[in-house]
Parts: sequence; C-alpha cells; structure tokens
Amino acid sequence: MNYSLVLIPLISAFIGWFTNWIAIKMLFHPREPKKILGLTFQGIFPKRQQQFAEKLGKLVSTELLSFSDIEEKITSPQNVEKLMPFVEAKVDEFLRVKLNDAFPIISMFIGENTIQQLKGIFMQELQVIFPEVINKHVKQLQSQLDLEKIVSEKVAGFSSDKLEQILNQIMSKEFRFVEIIGGILGFIIGLLQILLTTITA
Repeated sequence: MNYSLVLIPLISAFIGWFTNWIAIKMLFHPREPKKILGLTFQGIFPKRQQQFAEKLGKLVSTELLSFSDIEEKITSPQNVEKLMPFVEAKVDEFLRVKLNDAFPIISMFIGENTIQQLKGIFMQELQVIFPEVINKHVKQLQSQLDLEKIVSEKVAGFSSDKLEQILNQIMSKEFRFVEIIGGILGFIIGLLQILLTTITA
C-alpha cells in the first residue's frame, strides 16, 4: 500500500482548513496597512470601517429605529390608554390633596361630586392633549438628535479590537463552520486525487 496516497486527503484537508482560517483572519488583520512585496495589505473591516459605520448608521435611522416609528408607537391609542390610570391617580391627588394645601378655602366648597366632575373633564382633555404634546416633543428630538450621525460616529470610533470582538460574538459559529467546510472540501478533493491517481496508474 502506498502510504503517501493516504496523506494526500489529510494534507488537502489541512490546506482547505488553513486557507479558510487565513481568509477569516484577513477580515480583521492587519489592522494598519502593510506593504509586502510592493503590495499593500489591510484587513477588510479596518479598511472599510468608516464606510461600514456610515451604512449601518443609515440603516438604523431609516429601517430599524426611525423617529416616525417611535412617534407612532408612543402616540398609539393603546399606549396612551395605558398611561391614563397613572395620570388619573395624579389628577385625583391634585384635586384632593395639593389643591387643599394650596387653596384650603376653595377646597372647602369642592365636594366629592365636584371632584369627580373635574377629574372627568381633565381626563378627557388630557387624552386629546397627550398625543399632541408627545408628537411635538418627538419632532423636537428629531431636530436635535441625528440618529444616523450618532450611530456612524460610534461605530467608526470603535477600536479594531472592539469591532473584531463584536463581530466574533455575532458570527463565531459561522466562522467556525467556514473553517470546517474548508477542511471537508479539502479532504474530498484529496480523495478525488487518490481516485484519479489510482485510475490512471
């Protein structure tokens, strides 16, 4: 038996795994541009980090977290309704306690029926006012906060180590899978080489 033939798939598997491992490493390394034999090499993510940051900022601001979505969610009738019990409790406290402390004489003439009527009027008005106030506040925030710029600057400011750590946390299984596939394909190619060698021998 020719033992050198047995080594072919093993060597091919190692080469397949190693080349994929190198390719993954080259996503992040070298951090800074390096010239080798007249050619400049730099990791893909360090080289494209600014462009990556700008694209991610645009994606977040337009697709993932737009102010229009925030405004729609906050001012929805369901969410406004959820706030009402808290607001009603505060209105009740104001009419029964704080009004009495501030204007004790006036509060002497306000009975339970009056309190309930005033509270009902306040609550009806607040249900109308709340969405308008929140809507205006969100528009002010939108003019003050540039989500695209904030995200872009944050991502662009990440160190290369930090960026590699984040992406590895997200894609570690995928990177490992690519390495293993490289080894498996290399092994299969090695077996085919043995088969071809045996057939033509």
